[in-house]
Amino acid sequence: MLKFSSNLLIICSILFISSCATTNKIDALKPEPDDATPLIYENTPSYINMPISVKLKDIENQTNASLSGLIYEDNSIEDDDIEMKVWKLAPITIKNEIGEKIKTILPLKAIVKYRIGTKKLGIEIYDTREFHLDGVVTLVSDVALINWKLNTKTELKSLDWNESPTMTVFGKNVPVTYLINPAVKLFKSKIEKKIDEAIAKSMDFKPNVLAALEKICVPFLMNETYESWLRIVPIEIYSTSAKLKNDTFVLDMGMKCNMETLIGKQPESKFNASKIILKPVTKIPEDITANIVAISTYQEASKIMTKNFAGQEFGSGSQKVKVQNVAIWHKKGKMIIALDVLGSVNGTIYLAGFPKYNEKTKEIFFDQLDYALDTKNKLMRTANWLAQGLVLKKIEQSCRYSIKPNLEEGQKSMMTYMRNYSPMQGVFVNGKMEDIQFQKIQLTNQAIIAFIKVKGTVSVSVDGLK
Repeated sequence: MLKFSSNLLIICSILFISSCATTNKIDALKPEPDDATPLIYENTPSYINMPISVKLKDIENQTNASLSGLIYEDNSIEDDDIEMKVWKLAPITIKNEIGEKIKTILPLKAIVKYRIGTKKLGIEIYDTREFHLDGVVTLVSDVALINWKLNTKTELKSLDWNESPTMTVFGKNVPVTYLINPAVKLFKSKIEKKIDEAIAKSMDFKPNVLAALEKICVPFLMNETYESWLRIVPIEIYSTSAKLKNDTFVLDMGMKCNMETLIGKQPESKFNASKIILKPVTKIPEDITANIVAISTYQEASKIMTKNFAGQEFGSGSQKVKVQNVAIWHKKGKMIIALDVLGSVNGTIYLAGFPKYNEKTKEIFFDQLDYALDTKNKLMRTANWLAQGLVLKKIEQSCRYSIKPNLEEGQKSMMTYMRNYSPMQGVFVNGKMEDIQFQKIQLTNQAIIAFIKVKGTVSVSVDGLK
């Protein structure tokens, strides 16, 4: 019985020792994070060229929408001895005129009351005559873009009567063409001004441009898996003068902006219409240069790297571990990677390395990756096999943060805004993008920041604006 008890004790001891040998608890000292530069970074502005074309037909449609029925009314005869009402009889026609001018043809009907008289010795003696006009006015306008508006300087060139102008005399309409033609100058400036005001009102680009920009500046999801968002923050808008080419107005518009890629939940838009100023320039480069800042918070990058380790075992035979969770942070210019492991060794092991970028694979990886000093010392005593270079090399392969999906999805998502994208009815955006080029990495106390450059072209056309 004593012999049996001794054998049982020996077996239990062996099992206990064996258990201790196969499962070790690593209690390495955590390298505490320190402060890097706060999340303030130098974002190189991007310049996006947007040549804009507007068809004369759209200007014509907008002007007709602005002017309908009674287009002018002056009911006071006391100030200038003229009382006048003008109606548009048919749709206005706007055409291209020689020398980058536009010609406006306005069918109209007018009733003009003209007062002739004097005031002597306190007695007012007046004779008021009423003229009925029915004809077609032809106006020619110089065109410029001023303060977001298509600005015209219109001059009445001719007035062709459909019917002979008449004057009411003793209740009868009497033709007075010979009197009316010289009298056209009395309301000439009023008609010219009215056309200028209608075109300026209908061709105010500011609401359209700002509405389109506001939609474009809402951060949009580039990659659902990596939860990456692109945010555009306008700084300034530039514009050249408008030029008339055939049946289309063309002007070059450019935007100076900051572009950011953020990871995590959808960020807020930073669009502020009140801070955007239109600056006139003589020339804008044809290509866009977009400098994008890709911001990967340590928390979000940790989640991505944890996915990299899913289902993997490291080691061989009975000496294996699985990584359950990954956390990363900054310390003295290096990245600390904390791996929570289960298996032959339980606990947290700490790695340290410098973040680098692989241009070919589009990955952020960690150069000179090694165990933190205290971790390495503990492993050498308790699990030397885990400290070996071969195992570390395999772990290192998963300690990568690929931004290739971000770049590809970002390029794909941005292209959806460049293939006849219509932020509003009648406005269409088209363009192309070249390869995205990586620039550099910057570490902060909250994130890894990657700087990326994109080149391409963008154009905006207006066709069927309502």
